[in-house]
Amino acid sequence: MQNGSVAPDDNDYWRRNLFVCVFGSFTTIVAMTLLLPFLPLYVEQLGVTGHAAISEWSGVAYGAAFFTAALTAPLWGRLGDRYGRKLMLIRASLGMAVAMTLLGWAQSVWQLVALRLLAWLLGGYASGSTILVATQTPQGRTGWALGMLSSGIMEGNLVGPMIGGTLPPISGISGTFILAGGAIFIAFLATVLLLKEVPGTGARRVAAATSPVVSPWRNLPVMAMLITGTLLMLANMSIEPIITLYVAQLVSGQQVTFVAGLVMAALGSILSASRLGRLADRVGHWRVIIGCLLVAAVLLIPQAFVTAGWQLVALRFCMGLALGGLLPCIASVIRHTVPPERAGSVLGLSTSAQYVGQVTGPLMGGVIGGHFGMRPVFLGTCLLLAVGAGFNQLCRKAASRPAQDD
Repeated sequence: MQNGSVAPDDNDYWRRNLFVCVFGSFTTIVAMTLLLPFLPLYVEQLGVTGHAAISEWSGVAYGAAFFTAALTAPLWGRLGDRYGRKLMLIRASLGMAVAMTLLGWAQSVWQLVALRLLAWLLGGYASGSTILVATQTPQGRTGWALGMLSSGIMEGNLVGPMIGGTLPPISGISGTFILAGGAIFIAFLATVLLLKEVPGTGARRVAAATSPVVSPWRNLPVMAMLITGTLLMLANMSIEPIITLYVAQLVSGQQVTFVAGLVMAALGSILSASRLGRLADRVGHWRVIIGCLLVAAVLLIPQAFVTAGWQLVALRFCMGLALGGLLPCIASVIRHTVPPERAGSVLGLSTSAQYVGQVTGPLMGGVIGGHFGMRPVFLGTCLLLAVGAGFNQLCRKAASRPAQDD
């Protein structure tokens, strides 16, 4: 273990930090995703008319946030390396609480888009939590801790739209945003009062300012993890544009949207993230990454040939079980590869790579599905994951030559 990178194993601060980070990440992700069910209605309420215009502005308001987050994640990670990761979480939670509350008072669609951009520009609590947990947790527990955090993040993505579908009729759209801002403010208070970063920020600031920047193109494990993160999100999101149409071929009537929702739900990932993280702590993170990619690739093949909705739901659930351990393992490999004073900036770059996959996946799935049919979407994603597994195996062998695998 690199000196000064984490708290000692007998220090209980990392457990409390993990609880705060899971709670804060869950809360902020819920707040950022709860608008999905009513976003078109809110856009129309702000004065946009016409089906096409409402759809376009809804897409801009939703997608612009990911663009901003992808650009700023490395910056916040680098600043965290220099000035402290707790400070970045305080900034993110307070900034998101203010921006989320202001969303309820938007007077035009331009203000809605601007505030969405501001929320993600000032935000990044989940990615900041990943950096803090990765660097403050004892090395032998990193995979498990990051798996717990990943489960909290995925649960937030699942619960957010559910809350967004039930709260507005009760509290109104403005009230929903104000309640979301209040929930994030509670996370802000928990971060300020309960989270404790291991001392040494001053020394880390000097080291971060003087140590060379880690170039992913000269660091094979880092490059492999950036590519793997992109592939993971691409695999999860590639079927998004076609899923409703595909399910409509398998089931009929009102069951279409229900089954499509089950297919897209990350239930398998939520259940497996911490368990695969714990397994990776024992057998090695590279091995789990390669195995998960291969299993997911194999599971994509029968998805292209299912004949019933329940078959697709079962296969996507199993695929979620396989992919759930990838994010914790990616962060663990990076954390064990780069110097502690540069971990934040590189993990921030990893977050940006995942956003690239989140944007590229639906685009790829839509183009392939529109021009070549739906089955090639599954088979093409299968091929990409298989190639990713082979690439990781080559990188693992190359990385293990000068040193033993983690």
